[in-house]
Amino acid sequence: MCSLLSSSLHGAFVFTMLSCVLSRGFCQVVAEVNRRSYPTFGSVLRTFTTSSPKCGEASDSASVVTYSQLKTMLSNRDIQLFDVRNPDEYQAGRIPDAVNIPLGNLEESLKLSPERFQQTFEVKAPGKDDDNIVFHCKSGNRSAKALDIARQLGFSRARHYKGGYSEWAEQEGK
Repeated sequence: MCSLLSSSLHGAFVFTMLSCVLSRGFCQVVAEVNRRSYPTFGSVLRTFTTSSPKCGEASDSASVVTYSQLKTMLSNRDIQLFDVRNPDEYQAGRIPDAVNIPLGNLEESLKLSPERFQQTFEVKAPGKDDDNIVFHCKSGNRSAKALDIARQLGFSRARHYKGGYSEWAEQEGK
């Protein structure tokens, strides 16, 4: 009887150990397949907490033009600069060669035909693939919204001058 019990316990123990090893191997295989096929909660959470832009904020640093980049683009005459401030702000002080299109009129203006855009603003209409489109405002908030509008309309390479006229005036000593 003792040997039967011992052999039974031994068999149960072996069966349990074998089950653990197999199930652990199975679990590892399933975990690896899931890891490769489906995002984990952690990776989804990281996506939403680290890479999503805030409302009204440009989606990445490549969307932002610095003061020195703006100066270079202006000196090379390789820029389509749009000031999205109100006309009274624009009249009070502006960056050279900037075209005033108030934020409230931007979407309808960017939807104009190239001919109508040129008639209205006396400059060539921006193209959807142009990489020299830059929006600016006073401090970067409205230009970030302008950038969002432009991107939604397909101007995927447009950028904004985050420092705005405030930084420009300070740097230029105005």
